[in-house]
Amino acid sequence: MPRSDPSSGAPRPALRVDSRGERLRLLHVHAHPDDESSKGAATTAKYVAQGVQVLVATCTGGERGSILNPAMDRPDVAANIGAIRKAEMDRARDILGVEQTWLGFVDSGLPEGDPLPPLPDGCFALLDVAEAAAPLVEVIRRFRPHVVTTYDENGGYPHPDHIMCHKISMAAYEAAGDPDAYPGRGEPWRPLKLYYQFTFHRDRIAALDEAMVHHGMESPFADRLKDWAEDPDHAKRLTTRVPCADYFGVRDEALLAHATQVDPEGAWFAVPLAVHQKAWPTEEFELVRSAVETTLPEDDLFAGIAHGGAAGAASSLSA
Repeated sequence: MPRSDPSSGAPRPALRVDSRGERLRLLHVHAHPDDESSKGAATTAKYVAQGVQVLVATCTGGERGSILNPAMDRPDVAANIGAIRKAEMDRARDILGVEQTWLGFVDSGLPEGDPLPPLPDGCFALLDVAEAAAPLVEVIRRFRPHVVTTYDENGGYPHPDHIMCHKISMAAYEAAGDPDAYPGRGEPWRPLKLYYQFTFHRDRIAALDEAMVHHGMESPFADRLKDWAEDPDHAKRLTTRVPCADYFGVRDEALLAHATQVDPEGAWFAVPLAVHQKAWPTEEFELVRSAVETTLPEDDLFAGIAHGGAAGAASSLSA
């Protein structure tokens, strides 16, 4: 039984299908190994448990990522960080029950300093967008996802690889269904919906902070919220809230599989699971492209596709 089914021993539900009876398929495009576990992972686990076929496309190997867990900050780990992060990805993939593919690009690192240093030659963020989108077009045409998720125009946060991930995702999404684009990269396929995922937004963190205080516990987010200005326009972007609290435990287990990146004694794990499930039981997305009719707000990435939903008039929702 896949790890993403929280009902031990219980029979799995029938596979979710589209209007033609095809098994639903979901593609997540992420910049680094660990992003699939820190962004929308409970939603992923929920859909896997429902029989949805989920593929994670990881742009880079995370070779230039910092070691964020003090217990793993050792010379032997630093010397083998690329291989270790790939092994961590293997464990997280198995926990989530997903398929996973590497796009093969080199991590750009996160530049620091004033002024910022130049990015390394040959890294992902410096590549030509049209060229870098080619392997993702091939993945889309091979996997034929109904739904694609990626980051917004700011990358979720301004890491150069996250911003580049957004750029190639948008280019590949638009090109994959064009028979004249990228010849030799597979038969054209047009995904029906495209979402930006939003995980670390202020409303969510503020709700967790309030819940911790309500339960008489010290919040790990108080200082962070002091310097985080409210953004009422941000909430308007969240079109889709997927209820997935039952799968937060799977998300956390997948996160911990990325031992170089996740400190089990850090702020995130200071919030008890039950508190998190009650205070904020959803994960959020923004629908930005749709070729099916759907009604906003949604609670399902497959709204308009599953349960007999047929493609309607094509529409394009701008970010």
